[in-house]
Amino acid sequence: MTESLSLVIPVFNERENIIPLVEAIQQALSGVDYEAVFIDDDSKDGTADTIRGLAGRFPVRVVVRRDKRGLASAVVDGIGFAGGNIVGVMDADLQHPPGVLPALYQAIQKGAEVAVASRYVKGGGCEGWGLVRRVISKGAVFIAHLFLPQTRNVHDPMSGFFMFRKTVVEGVALTPTGYKILLEILVKGRYRQLVEVPYQFRTRAKGESKLGVKTQLDYLRHVYSLMDRRRELGRFLKFCLVGGSGVLVNVGLLWVLTEYAGLFYLFSSAIAIETSVLSNYIFNDFLTFRDRHSRGQKDFFKRMLKFNAVSLVGVGLNLAILWLLTSFAGLHYIISNLFGIAAATFWNYLANVLWTWR
Repeated sequence: MTESLSLVIPVFNERENIIPLVEAIQQALSGVDYEAVFIDDDSKDGTADTIRGLAGRFPVRVVVRRDKRGLASAVVDGIGFAGGNIVGVMDADLQHPPGVLPALYQAIQKGAEVAVASRYVKGGGCEGWGLVRRVISKGAVFIAHLFLPQTRNVHDPMSGFFMFRKTVVEGVALTPTGYKILLEILVKGRYRQLVEVPYQFRTRAKGESKLGVKTQLDYLRHVYSLMDRRRELGRFLKFCLVGGSGVLVNVGLLWVLTEYAGLFYLFSSAIAIETSVLSNYIFNDFLTFRDRHSRGQKDFFKRMLKFNAVSLVGVGLNLAILWLLTSFAGLHYIISNLFGIAAATFWNYLANVLWTWR
């Protein structure tokens, strides 16, 4: 027995793509009890009329929003209109191939609560993408994995092509910004099993891309909002505060050992860095990441070894920047050291959040 499926498809000025999309969906989902719910942000090219004209031959309907804009909010509204107990989300521009729908649907039927069409698992890819767009996309994934731990088991949390059981978001307040609704569901939804299905992201054949600088800024605002709502922003701020205390330890000890003990500034810096590393570890373990570890003494020292291993790279980075800026750029060693601390701090947060306290 198949379960009912509602496809939620946001549209804005996609008239040229509607007919081939609906026909391809019908072919892909033959034998499945489905509906396609188009959420139209008041297109001016006749998109809504084209969809209405297909309603007699295909299980499609359109909801026109005249006072809202945005793909993610359109999906949220569409979930409310969806009659099926499984909800699928895809774009209308044919970059999400309808032929992948059966694999997503079958993954849900077999027990997954969320099924993501992924460009970044074996068999997936991006048709016609240049280096710049690949770097931007991978960078967005990196940011999500770094600051939103709930996304780390998903290779493609940026995907706009996915399915999920409606129970995953029942009673959940979804308040996304911009285009990346999957992030909202991954972070706030209730699910245990997620499956990724490979697919090839296609090049848009007709119409204009909505991707731009505003979209990228909306993504960063969305990540910031989710960090705040999931208390990851507070964690990052705590890490920065602990790092600030480490700066005081580092700079103070560097100054004392260099000016009063007469040590060469590089030796002074090495001692100051290791001392600040130990103080940072203790504060982070009991303050920043206390929710991510057990209280056992063995685990405490194991984490400390990991933290120090990570910090060795940070020490090398700090010393290299200190030496380069002091010896070649002519900066005062204290100023050079601050630049080194900044670079080492970023590295330490990245490595420790993904390894020491993952």
